[in-house]
Amino acid sequence: MTTQVGRLPEAAPVTVVRARRSLGARLAEGVGGGLLRVFLIVVGLFWLVPTIGLLLASLRAPEDMNASGWWTVFSKPSQLTFDSYQKLLENGDITNSLLNTVLITVPATVLVVVIGSLAGYAFAWMEFPGRDWWFLGVVGLLVVPVQVALIPIAELFGKIGLFGTVFGVILFHTGFGLPFAVFLLRNFFAEIPRELLEAARLDGAGELRLFARVVMPLGGPAIASLGIFQFLWVWNDMLVALVFTKSGTQPITVALQTQVRQFGNNIDVLAPGAFISMVIPLAVFFAFQRQFVSGVMAGAVK
Repeated sequence: MTTQVGRLPEAAPVTVVRARRSLGARLAEGVGGGLLRVFLIVVGLFWLVPTIGLLLASLRAPEDMNASGWWTVFSKPSQLTFDSYQKLLENGDITNSLLNTVLITVPATVLVVVIGSLAGYAFAWMEFPGRDWWFLGVVGLLVVPVQVALIPIAELFGKIGLFGTVFGVILFHTGFGLPFAVFLLRNFFAEIPRELLEAARLDGAGELRLFARVVMPLGGPAIASLGIFQFLWVWNDMLVALVFTKSGTQPITVALQTQVRQFGNNIDVLAPGAFISMVIPLAVFFAFQRQFVSGVMAGAVK
């Protein structure tokens, strides 16, 4: 007995309809591949040329720098030496100024982050008389330029004995960093769901515990962004340091400027000092770049 197996019906041909796209869209799709990446790499390399040049200049002897440009290192690698960094470590003014920079920048950054976080949480979620008016006053301080307050605060610090001290510079940077910190963190903390905070309060959490266990972990990206901004501003500051510091409390920016003014050809100290002054903030930025990007993009997508 023969069983006849029927043939399955052939599938109907599927017609793929492609939407018509403009010439500009097709060109943008083509350029968005390899050509765009190559272009971005070239731009990045050009952007790094000054940094690379400064690094190579700091690794050359003074006579080599006076004879030719830093790019000759690629044809004569024997010019590279660490003698300039050794001389830098033997220069007491530069090493002390680098220590002063750390002593100024780290406390000024920590104080702004801690006080700004507490104030931002208070303005976002705590009820107290005149809260909105106080916040408007803090926002109004953002438009006050630093130059306006230099002379009055210098006179005040002179009367109370803080002028020329590291602590006085820390107070100045903290005071002028707090308005932006409070404004940034208040707006970020206000986006936290109210239900989450109410659930924590129902579980018996007080305000300090709520701030430490709920708000701070959620506000990590914004706090990291604020810390990076404040660190870079204070580390690279020169105006405030010129006004409020003396010879023994000067940061690296003022010390390098003094070296240029006194010894114009002292390039064997200036080049490594400038590179160290630049590479430390870059290292801090790259160490926290993921948190920085998260903080910048926070609130962009719900």
